[in-house]
Amino acid sequence: MYLNSNKKKLIIKNYGSSESDTGNCIVQIALLTFKIKNITNHLKYNKKDFNTERSLQILVSKRKKLLKYIEKKKNTQL
Repeated sequence: MYLNSNKKKLIIKNYGSSESDTGNCIVQIALLTFKIKNITNHLKYNKKDFNTERSLQILVSKRKKLLKYIEKKKNTQL
């Protein structure tokens, strides 16, 4: 399933504070997670698609950085 505008709006609505809250880290992580799941499913059937594999590594790295940022932000607020 591709991330179309309706699915993107639904994810933003579920994880953001409003429908236009696309800059929130949690919303960005949710969108990246959706993309990662789709690419992982694609790579199960297309094992030699190395360009997509590289894209997956980039997305996982971005998500990891955002998760680390959120964890750091929570620890400093305590």
